[in-house]
Amino acid sequence: MMQFYFLSVLCNAAAGYSLISDRKQNDAFRLAIGILTIVSGVFKLLSAIQGDVPVLGDIIPAIIGFAAGSVLVLEYYRKTSTLEPSMPSLLELFLNNYKKQIGFLAITAAVLHFLFPQVLLI
Repeated sequence: MMQFYFLSVLCNAAAGYSLISDRKQNDAFRLAIGILTIVSGVFKLLSAIQGDVPVLGDIIPAIIGFAAGSVLVLEYYRKTSTLEPSMPSLLELFLNNYKKQIGFLAITAAVLHFLFPQVLLI
């Protein structure tokens, strides 16, 4: 569906910008972008652009969007949590250490997915 395609491109670009930007942004906005990006990533796996291969055609933007949204949601949770931090998981360490790279990948995936909507794996 074209709506999920547009939402995926928009959310990936916004999440990528939020991750690489050094400017202070509203935490609620970052959380909303993170949740929308995760949801659009999941729905991109369930629906494909007409003429595209289901699942494979949108798997890279969906996975990158899911990772970028997860970083934003995880950052919000870390800031607002009142619980004592336990030992972070391997996934959490990866997402925190590579958040700028994930942001650049999200913007790149958004631009490529916007320019080439029916190319396999982009």
